[in-house]
Amino acid sequence: MTAQDSKLGDTDDKIFVGKGDEQAWLTLALANRHGLVTGATGTGKTVSLQVMAEGFARAGVPVFAADIKGDLSGISEVGVPADFIVKRATAMGLTFQPDQFSTVFWDVFGEQGHPVRATVTEMGPLLLARMLDLNDVQEGVLNVAFRVADDNGLVLIDMKDLRALLDAIVPDSSKKASDAAEDPLADIRKAAQGFGNVTKATVGTIQRQLLVLENQGATKFFGEPALTLKDFMKTDRDGRGMVNILVADKLLQSPRLYATFLLWMLSELFEELPEVGDLPKPKLVFFFDEAHLLFNDAPKALMDKIEQVVRLIRSKGVGVYFVTQNPIDVPDRVLGQLGNRVQHALRAFTPRDQKAVAAAAQTFRPNPKLDTAKVIMELGKGEALVSFLEGNGTPAMVERVMIRPPSARIGSITPEERKAIMDASPVKGKYDTAVDEESAYEMIQKRIAGTAATADAPAGGGGGILGQIGSIVGTIFGTNVKRGRLSAGQVIARDVTRSVTNQVIGGMAANLGKSVGGQLGGSIGRTLVRGALGGLLRR
Repeated sequence: MTAQDSKLGDTDDKIFVGKGDEQAWLTLALANRHGLVTGATGTGKTVSLQVMAEGFARAGVPVFAADIKGDLSGISEVGVPADFIVKRATAMGLTFQPDQFSTVFWDVFGEQGHPVRATVTEMGPLLLARMLDLNDVQEGVLNVAFRVADDNGLVLIDMKDLRALLDAIVPDSSKKASDAAEDPLADIRKAAQGFGNVTKATVGTIQRQLLVLENQGATKFFGEPALTLKDFMKTDRDGRGMVNILVADKLLQSPRLYATFLLWMLSELFEELPEVGDLPKPKLVFFFDEAHLLFNDAPKALMDKIEQVVRLIRSKGVGVYFVTQNPIDVPDRVLGQLGNRVQHALRAFTPRDQKAVAAAAQTFRPNPKLDTAKVIMELGKGEALVSFLEGNGTPAMVERVMIRPPSARIGSITPEERKAIMDASPVKGKYDTAVDEESAYEMIQKRIAGTAATADAPAGGGGGILGQIGSIVGTIFGTNVKRGRLSAGQVIARDVTRSVTNQVIGGMAANLGKSVGGQLGGSIGRTLVRGALGGLLRR
């Protein structure tokens, strides 16, 4: 080891993770080939995660990690040189130096961190259907709703927008055919039926599932200002990567919301970031704790998309590390993408446990000196079997090592310490106050109330200059005034007015654009393009 290594354990291109007969190094250039940290409860997974997060941060790589129990929050405070920590460091040839790392706390509920929000439009139908646990027919209707919204410029920001849209696409059986011309939502209903049979019963089921999601706290997640993922990818004034911690103790009480939220973040990174190929170090490392929740009962279509994102996001410079108890929690086709492995102890008390031990042993490159399956059950706390990718991209032989001690505090921080960190946060004030912009709910209400002559235009009239133009043109032709049945002349005048106004408003909307949950400028008035997991492509 060099003098620098004896102090920090890291070099410019590697992270020192642990030491046994051989030293375990995680190569930064291969860190975006993803990884897996597994082991039974209480065997040291969180400490391993913290050691790797500290190493990435020192190297200038931003980190995102979900904190399930609050233990990871200690990375923000100076480590304590307890006797067992100093003893372990000395045994590895390290000089323990207490350290701390720049940290930003996030919380979907806005209680222990900055609020994290996304718009319904950004989430997309595929992930929302997963969040709502919809069947194929219900998911199909949800896709119809999103398509109608995208085509008609109905911006879905929060839950009330989605509810209003679902109500709008239901056929109105109370109106006779002769009264159809008076229905302010007739074009929306017609467009929805053009994609297939949308029934009131199916929409009602989706609405009830939305209520369940709202009761789990999703109303705080959907809204604006929406999260800008570039805020995750920052360094501090010393050039170290910022550590972003998602406070997830309360969020985990809604497992499907937790898993889908993290998957949405991963898909957003996949869609937003440009191709960069192989870099000397990742642009971001993403730790996905309780990863089994992502794959539990996931339909095949979603699994195919997850596999695609994990496989391809490497070229975007993002490393994804799944953290879970058993390696069999991760499907084989995803497991095959995870080149860097840290395996803590497993206990073989049941047939499933025995299967997990055998599966874990088989995923490592064999070491003639070790009986891998036997060692997995013998590992003590803080010990792990480690295999990282070597310089040519092949896995190293599995080694039994003792994980190095973290430099920052091990364990949770106090509420006062958390408050001080949030007060000094670089994003303080950016997300803390929710904003309710005009969106689908308001636009649909205007149509129903008859206050906007061009409310049923694809660009969505709304207020401001666009709404004023629509109102003026509609007043001239008398088409924005509520009345009884229209005469033939009035119907012709109305259609001409709508055609002209739609062209004017649509053209202006295309030029002016609109900010929607992450600034989707210019998207209204044309069909939106969605990516692999249904999220919007900002192009």
